[in-house]
Amino acid sequence: MFIALAPNHLLESVLLVVFLAVMTRGLHLDGFMDSCDALFGGHTRERRLEIMRDPHVGAFAVAGVVCLLIIKCAAVAGLVQPLRLHMLILFPCLSRWAMLLVMELYPYARSEGLGTAFLGSGGRLQLFFGFVCALLASLLAAGVMGLVLLLAASLIAWAIGAWASRRLVGLTGDVYGAVNEIVETAVLALACFMPAGFLFMPQFFPGLPW
Repeated sequence: MFIALAPNHLLESVLLVVFLAVMTRGLHLDGFMDSCDALFGGHTRERRLEIMRDPHVGAFAVAGVVCLLIIKCAAVAGLVQPLRLHMLILFPCLSRWAMLLVMELYPYARSEGLGTAFLGSGGRLQLFFGFVCALLASLLAAGVMGLVLLLAASLIAWAIGAWASRRLVGLTGDVYGAVNEIVETAVLALACFMPAGFLFMPQFFPGLPW
């Protein structure tokens, strides 16, 4: 499928991934890279947190981000109509929901840090509001497929958070960024393998133009 794509279609997909990175100023990618170095390269909690503070990148970060970007670009390019537009609207919503979920489920590993700016005082109410928004976005953008992807995004976020929290005794802003990047990529990749006929729920939304 990937080889048969028109060159301009592939270029469009790469430019979209680059645009996302620019719009976030590489914040989430930086968190993903730091997390790769720390979680795979450190042998103690203290050393892992120290690596996350280090502005230099190591082999795990380089290998991880190259693999991530290749898969993400290939996944965007692999989206076919009528999936493409719907998934491009939905996947950023699900990745942000995933970050909100791990913020609520797991404690922060440090007393201060960049991630603390995103830890609000809304608690369960904030989580509920975020879930409702993610649920509505999933239903309106992709129907049954959206619900499946919402569930997948939640499970992936929970699994990453649980694994990282065991190694750090909590999470950091870098891990939040890693969750965002991994969930984005996973949602796009899963959508490529789901049948287009699984996209809509016309019996529940007869008034909508799908």
